[in-house]
Amino acid sequence: MIKEAIGSGETIEAALKNACDELEIDVAEAGDYEVIQQPEKKKLGLFGGKEAKVKVTLVIKESPAKVAGDYLRSVLDALGLTEVTIQTEEFDSGVKFILDGDDSGIIIGRRGDTLNALQYLTSLVANHVDNSYFKVSIDIGDYREKRQKTLEGLARKLAFKAAKTGQKTSLEPMNPYERRIIHTSVQKVNGAISWSEGENMNRHVVIGPDPEFKRKGRGNYGGKNKNSRYNNRGRRGGYNKSSDNKEKPASAREPINEGSLYGKL
Repeated sequence: MIKEAIGSGETIEAALKNACDELEIDVAEAGDYEVIQQPEKKKLGLFGGKEAKVKVTLVIKESPAKVAGDYLRSVLDALGLTEVTIQTEEFDSGVKFILDGDDSGIIIGRRGDTLNALQYLTSLVANHVDNSYFKVSIDIGDYREKRQKTLEGLARKLAFKAAKTGQKTSLEPMNPYERRIIHTSVQKVNGAISWSEGENMNRHVVIGPDPEFKRKGRGNYGGKNKNSRYNNRGRRGGYNKSSDNKEKPASAREPINEGSLYGKL
């Protein structure tokens, strides 16, 4: 952010002080300044004469969080959502904006599309300040937490299905953050894996059986092997836990994840 002020005075020093007073800074903070006009004395003490003019330019470096918050506010106002309030929570390498208002449905959009787009654009603005990574998160009505729990439940359900039937399922296109949630949840279920397909807006997660798990004889897709942990289910398809009533730990494989928040996944 740049602020400028032009001060006038009988001398350059006086003009400089007047310009600094307008900017509400001390003369020592002025740094480099531009003399626009040199002072000229009146002829014979009566005619002509000019005051000195000095321009002071002040570069105010704002934090990424401040720039992001101002941008978010301007977008909400432009959308007519002037009553929506913004609570800011800053941390070491990022900021979280918590919105509150009666128009949460408009801000969230279909399956979070509008909220995600708003977060992405605000992130671009914040990261442009220092050209370094700065994480921006925007939430309203605890939508992020609710969405995460929904995705985790969906991922586990489809992972168990893949492990039992040997069939794969393609999910709807999601942003990298949500795809990461799916990958992480699937990784916790033995007998199932996940990967991403498609490009750009069509990139989505596919959940399917783990061929390595089947190769080792630990799965029996679609069969009636009573020893298969994925076929011993109740009528409602519940997960049959081991004798110690604890789920077996996930295998050592890594989920098929790629990239950062803005990269492929």
